[in-house]
Formats: sequence, C-alpha cells, structure tokens
Amino acid sequence: MNDIVLPAIGDGEDKSSPLKNRIRKNYRHLRKWARRTETDCFRVYDRDIKEYPLAIDFYAGRFSVQYFSSSREEAEAPPELVEEVDGILGAIFQIGPDMIYWRSRIRRRKMEQYEKKGERKEFFTVREYGAAFKVNLQDYLDTGLFLDHRETRRMVASLSKGKRVLNLFAYTCSFSIHAALAGAAFTKSVDLSNTYTEWGRENFLLNALPLENNPIVRADCLKFLEKEASSRYDVIIIDPPTISRSKKMEDMFDIQKDYPFLIEQSLKLLSENGVIFFSTNSRKFALDTSLFPGCQFRDISEKTIPIDFHQKKIHRCWTITQ
Repeated sequence: MNDIVLPAIGDGEDKSSPLKNRIRKNYRHLRKWARRTETDCFRVYDRDIKEYPLAIDFYAGRFSVQYFSSSREEAEAPPELVEEVDGILGAIFQIGPDMIYWRSRIRRRKMEQYEKKGERKEFFTVREYGAAFKVNLQDYLDTGLFLDHRETRRMVASLSKGKRVLNLFAYTCSFSIHAALAGAAFTKSVDLSNTYTEWGRENFLLNALPLENNPIVRADCLKFLEKEASSRYDVIIIDPPTISRSKKMEDMFDIQKDYPFLIEQSLKLLSENGVIFFSTNSRKFALDTSLFPGCQFRDISEKTIPIDFHQKKIHRCWTITQ
C-alpha cells in the first residue's frame, strides 16, 4: 500500500464551476475504492458535462486530459479551455501544469499511423489492483495502460491460476501480468511492436515475474496463429485495434474483416473447457455468431465497464467457449 499515490483533497463547492465540482465529487468517491483496491490510476471525469468534451485520467498524482475534437480543423483544445482545466486541477490537487498532460482525440484516416509522439521518456509507475505498470503520458498516443479494461483484466486473472494463457495484441502485457500474478502456470504475449514488447518485458520485471514462464513474442498475430498449431491454451485474450497498418505487415488489419480468422484460429488452440475473451473498441463492429457453430458467445460488456467510466460504450466484450 505504500506505493499507492492518492492525495487527499479538501471538501467544498464552487458554484461558478460545475466542472470543478464534478471532478472533486468523482475523485472523493473513487479515492475510497482506490485505497481499498490498491489502485492509483482511474478516470476522474468522463465527458459528464456537454460543454466540457474531455476525459481526465488520474495516474498516481499526474493527469492525462483527452480533448475530443469534433473536427480535424480544431484538433487541439482551445487555449481558454486548457487554462480553465489546468487551473481547476491545480486548485483541487495542489499541482502545477507540469503534472497535466493534454492530448487530442480526432477522427483519423484509416491509413494514418500514430505510435510515437515524442522522446521525453517520462516513465513512472502506477498500481492497478496491486499490480505495477510503467506508463508514459507524453511520448505516445496512448499511455501504456488502457484503463477501460481494468475489470476485464481482473476477470482474466480470476480464471488464470494454474492455467496457460495466450495474450494476442498484447500491447504492454497488462493482461498477462495480472494472469501471472494470479498464479498462471504459463503466459505468452504476442505483439508486432518492438516498443510495446520491450515495454511489456519491463512490466514483468517490475512485478518480479520470471520471463522464462512468460515469454513475449514480437509477431503479426495473424501469422502467429497460423504457426502455433501444436500449442493449447486455457485462456486466450483477443483485444485487437480497430484498424492497423504497419510497415511490418503485408496487409492492413481491419477488425471487421479479420475477426472471423482470429476467432477461428484461436478456437483451434483452445483447450477443453477453455475460454476466449474477445473485445473491440469499434462502435460499428458487427459480430456474426453463426460463423462459429457449436460455440457459445456471452456478451459480458456491461460487467467489464469500470465504475469510473460513464461512457458505457467504450468497448464491447464477449467470452467464447466451445
């Protein structure tokens, strides 16, 4: 518990600022849960008020503020909004603007790539249900830990003791680490990015987990599945991007086009009584369960949305058994 960073804040009300009141109320409510669960990374504001199209995430005393732009022409948050939000967070948490990291969410073209943003290399550690993760709020479009899948990771961990776990599109290996900490006999994490596979290794070492039982493979997940025919896994996680185009890939990955192959190949690797967790952040995704006769699909989306996320369509998630 000594590693958890959860500053106390004063009570009060500012009638001139509904945003300030909402952030203070959300944080005070979540802080009790966070102390109990050894978690110091969570969302303190989730587009609750129409005039403030923001998502504000707390990471161990620092803040990631996402501005949701409605157009490419106005990708960045207006200066007056930045000043207002910086002032509010500064007043509530007694911090300077150097602890607040702004990023924009805009509609991107299908072929546009956006892995690297900067070279500041400001990594620090946060805790989620006791597990430690390195995050970076400056250099990448994403921070290294997708907070919306916190409960999904906990569900995977609850099923992992003594089991073999395969984590596809592993990113920085957060699913695998929760599984390993819960007593998984073996985990394998697969991702195409050099950056993220190395980040994943560092996360394993941060949690004092041996890499011998938790290999990380840099590979195209589609090609990996074709070659992994002889292995069997009890739990398989499939959490792919909606669209991906990498120089290391021959074709563009599209979740709507490629999901049948992903699930079909994963089913071949699934042990008897095993389970697949399949998730997507695509709002337009359409799942056709008739493509997989003999399989049971269970929509668990509602159970996987964390208490701090008020936008309930942040992702969809299913378990698949056969």
